[in-house]
Amino acid sequence: MEKFSAFRDPGTGIQPFLKPVPPTDSETLTAIALPFGYVIGAVRTLLVLVLGGLYAVLVEGLCAALKPVPPLHRIVTGLSTAILARLVLLILGLPWIPVESVTRKRGRGAKAPERWSPGAGDIIVSNWVSTIEVLWLAFRFNPIFVLPVYSASDFPEPTARVSSPITRTPGRRTGTGSAAISSPTARAPTPRVSIAGFKQVSLFGILHAIGNVPEAVQPGTPGIKSLEEIRSNADRPVVVFPECTTSNGRGLLRFAELFKGVSVPVTKFKVFVMCVRYDPPAALSPTMTHSIPSNALNPIPHLFSLTTSLVPFTMSIRLLAPSESPSSGSFLASEFLAEGKHDDYLTEACASLIAQIGKMKRVGFGWEDKIAFLEFYKSKK
Repeated sequence: MEKFSAFRDPGTGIQPFLKPVPPTDSETLTAIALPFGYVIGAVRTLLVLVLGGLYAVLVEGLCAALKPVPPLHRIVTGLSTAILARLVLLILGLPWIPVESVTRKRGRGAKAPERWSPGAGDIIVSNWVSTIEVLWLAFRFNPIFVLPVYSASDFPEPTARVSSPITRTPGRRTGTGSAAISSPTARAPTPRVSIAGFKQVSLFGILHAIGNVPEAVQPGTPGIKSLEEIRSNADRPVVVFPECTTSNGRGLLRFAELFKGVSVPVTKFKVFVMCVRYDPPAALSPTMTHSIPSNALNPIPHLFSLTTSLVPFTMSIRLLAPSESPSSGSFLASEFLAEGKHDDYLTEACASLIAQIGKMKRVGFGWEDKIAFLEFYKSKK
């Protein structure tokens, strides 16, 4: 859409925030299938809501009585979460999710896939695109989810976020419905804003936050902790989304600096890096990405759009081999970093690794720019 062209990344030509749409030549087929999709979607969405209610009663309700016995509580909640999350994924149209263990370096002979086994206090770093990877992570690892927050006083004034002419736009402009439109101007990326801390949230909390941006808080707000404080007291792996908000999956947003002061290779805890990729939407299958939050009951409207699909979805999850992660003793930071040019070596290494294993381009926009995009999007709606 031309009116959103200012939010096209000048360096890559990617528009990372708009919802991808199917090809225009599929509109007739989509219109014919729409009534059937609505009926099927209503039934499947109801089943998802029933499973969500069962999760609330069982995991967040009855299992609370087991908290005095942490190992038993962890086993029961983990098993219950795995079963319910996998059933939800099945209802959403994902009977099978391909998971691939990848390595950056190709050696001679086939190597057995390395086992991913995050433990208590380990960090899982991933890009963030949809509800699907959140449910998959809950199914596989029953981790602790965290959301970043920032201080409103640290956000730059609007005058600092100005437009600048596009002088060069390499790369294909695809996936937003405006591929053939060239924009005379584009926003300059908003300066990076420091993350003030994190809050630990439930599975419902992280699902409700999908598509939204970090929350602005006042100093001394209760419940806000440092990532290290949460990690060191965790009895499960901790999932971190350094983009701090969802994109449409076309590119990798600028990572927030979440690991300042952590040296590479990491020795205090293990780092597991993963990347999720979704296929573009088609006539009978809407986009699985969720970059723009719903006005009410987020993300239920998005889940309803997924359940209206008349064909199964396809996606892939790529797990970086632990021997090549930033916590491996053989990890060479010099392959990704130039000495003295980064304030957060671990964040930069994770961004480079995710872009490489996911074959994605990195864009200059970050969650700070998503705030301006959502404001502009709502004004146009």
